[in-house]
Amino acid sequence: MGGKEFAKELNKVSIRFSGDSGDGMQLTGTLFSDASALYGNDISTFPDYPSEIRAPQGTIAGVSGFQVHIGKDKVNTPGDYADVLVAMNPAALKANLKWVKRGTIIVDVDSFDEKHILKAGYTEDPLNDRSLESYQVIHAPITSQTKQVLMDSGLDSKAIIRSKNMFALGVSYWLFDRPLKYTEQYFEKKFHKKPELIEANKKVLREGYIFAQNIHALTPYRIEPANIEKGIYKNINGNTATAWGLMAAAEKMQLPLFLGSYPITPSSDILHELSHYKELGVKTFQAEDEIAGICTTIGASYAGNLAVTNTSGPGLALKGEAIGLAIMMEIPIVIVNVQRGGPSTGLPTKTEQADLMQALYGRNGESPCVVMAASTPSNCFDFAFAACKIAVEHMTPVILLTDGFLANGSQPWKVVNTNTLPHINTRIVKERIGNNTPFIRDNATLARNWVIPGTKELMHRVGGLEKDYETGNPSLIPSNHHKMCVTRAEKVKRVAQFVPPLEIHGNEYGDLLVVGWGGTYGHLLSAVDELLIQGEKITLAHFNYINPLPINAAEVFGKFKKIIVCELNLGQFVNYLRMTLPEFTYLQYNKIEGLPFIVEDLKEAFLKHL
Repeated sequence: MGGKEFAKELNKVSIRFSGDSGDGMQLTGTLFSDASALYGNDISTFPDYPSEIRAPQGTIAGVSGFQVHIGKDKVNTPGDYADVLVAMNPAALKANLKWVKRGTIIVDVDSFDEKHILKAGYTEDPLNDRSLESYQVIHAPITSQTKQVLMDSGLDSKAIIRSKNMFALGVSYWLFDRPLKYTEQYFEKKFHKKPELIEANKKVLREGYIFAQNIHALTPYRIEPANIEKGIYKNINGNTATAWGLMAAAEKMQLPLFLGSYPITPSSDILHELSHYKELGVKTFQAEDEIAGICTTIGASYAGNLAVTNTSGPGLALKGEAIGLAIMMEIPIVIVNVQRGGPSTGLPTKTEQADLMQALYGRNGESPCVVMAASTPSNCFDFAFAACKIAVEHMTPVILLTDGFLANGSQPWKVVNTNTLPHINTRIVKERIGNNTPFIRDNATLARNWVIPGTKELMHRVGGLEKDYETGNPSLIPSNHHKMCVTRAEKVKRVAQFVPPLEIHGNEYGDLLVVGWGGTYGHLLSAVDELLIQGEKITLAHFNYINPLPINAAEVFGKFKKIIVCELNLGQFVNYLRMTLPEFTYLQYNKIEGLPFIVEDLKEAFLKHL
């Protein structure tokens, strides 16, 4: 199937799958994304989960969505608005209509009964009240045709209904000229012990494809494969990429990887992913709470492991005291914080960048910590690796910030050979040579030695009390405390000499410098690129290293008339810049809705300042 000669060719297109939490929209979107990636398109995805665990079925609160942007050119975002919406019920239609261009809407007409229409908050049937006249609406009998095609399958009614998402996927595959074979291979692998489910899902998938082919109301589209660098690629989300980056660092160091973790949305998948790799020496420990998670991580680091803990905002708050302990002990650990909407429980499935001040200052006393941020789902691998490298080479805790958008979103990632990754010096000392002691410091980094307990002639004390600069023994001498606070701060400050300089995208000098950090990169890049094409003098500077800042940050800032800082909070990074680089004046663009930026809104804001 495929190869339609009459298909309309496009460079890029976005499709959004939406339905109840139990309708399988996340799986549908993932399979469509995987098929598109295997076909050769560049992709970017945005899974959008409901915040309520058991929201009433058929209501707006229970709607689950998945948007994917595919293209033959580089794709940086999941798209502001969808060209096509697949809505499995009235609530999905109502919740997502504002995110759809004047394009195609495919609905499961079987779900548009009085009960579901009222549950969604409509007063009358939206399919008949002329409110959708500007859209091409396809009334697909998804539920009824799924039941019909599986009538003699032997499956119970629940299993049959659960298959209806494959009908929607089949329609989408015909519409965008996707091959069925990749998804059929998935069925064969997933249900290899249940051949009846393999056959049922294949039947429904093909039925949806044939339905779309036969109704003659849809115009198919073709998006050719992207011209990308040759290599082995995997469609990867940020949490998986983070887990793999941690494993790559452990392999490079030839040390066992330990993860002390307590499950929390949207960070839990890092724990789940790493738990599959015991044969590679990965040790995962699901603790009873967040505090135990990080305390076991400190113990594992003390014992000579590459030690990591992962969490989200509420968990980072609980880990604060133990991070201070690791700073005092000068123990190398990595804390991965996958940011979500807050405060408190907040919006647990939505994205946000509001944990920055917590990462920088959320501890008692003078407790400086290296803070970094990944900026795409795939480079979560690179910055997880870099966080591990900095932690062990500088003997300090490192906080790596990602967010819900990066964690759940996916894009093609070129598989790397770990032989090509940078060397990591672990600073582990296995014997005493000359005046080598546990607390002698490297001149360049001020990092102390990493001495494994039981190492002959290098016994030493550790703990949360202030320690003597020379011996590491507990010390209450005022001048020593001042010296140690200055030393710990200087040690973090010197990390700037070992990280890449701040890069810019656009003009070297100009009217407006757009500044961002973390997971907003793709949207800011797209907005800046579109304005550059229009001839505007605009540039993007995106930060991955936050504490310390790259050494050339002030030099870059000084080349622009205006600086606007964009972030998914109320101004945390911009206020940090005001404290750190006060010689510049900063404009702000802030949004805190649990959603990514919208490229068109960014362009409008930038043009006002241009």
